[in-house]
Amino acid sequence: TLQPPSLANPFGTDRLGRDTLSRLLYGAQISLSVSLVGILLTGAVGASIGLLAGFWGAWVDTLCMRLVDISLSLPGILIAVLLSVVFEPSFTNVIIVVVFLLWPSYARLVRGETLGLKQQEFVALARIAGCSSLTIMFRHVVPNLAPSILVLATLHVGYVIVLEAALSFLGVGIPPPTPTWGNML
Repeated sequence: TLQPPSLANPFGTDRLGRDTLSRLLYGAQISLSVSLVGILLTGAVGASIGLLAGFWGAWVDTLCMRLVDISLSLPGILIAVLLSVVFEPSFTNVIIVVVFLLWPSYARLVRGETLGLKQQEFVALARIAGCSSLTIMFRHVVPNLAPSILVLATLHVGYVIVLEAALSFLGVGIPPPTPTWGNML
């Protein structure tokens, strides 16, 4: 039964008699988990593709950036709903949707930064020293990409939380009775 706020339930209860504050806090945990896991996977996928495209250039760059262009041309929430409906609502599938929607921004950012970094003197000196391409990428280029990736990841935290809430609100996110901010709306 729906009850107003009291000392026992500071935010009151919902129609089923569940404490709204505890559901809000647990829902925050779920929403932040989706955000953290989604951004880590998205950053890994997008940064890897962007690093390969920017460092090796030529046909690899062209292919990867055309995939980015195609992905960015698709309407985000429509694709998210389509993917969620096809795969059933679950935590894992919300993560898949987040990765699918956000990887292009990481790929573009990392590609652009890599194009600039590979022209720097420290990369030329590493080549002269006989370092392999993989060593140059992971020891010299990737550490210099970290600040930009971290800034983009920080900016995406709020976006992912809103996306998860929107998917849950539409009924294709994390299924009830698990409380998420979108389910509680």
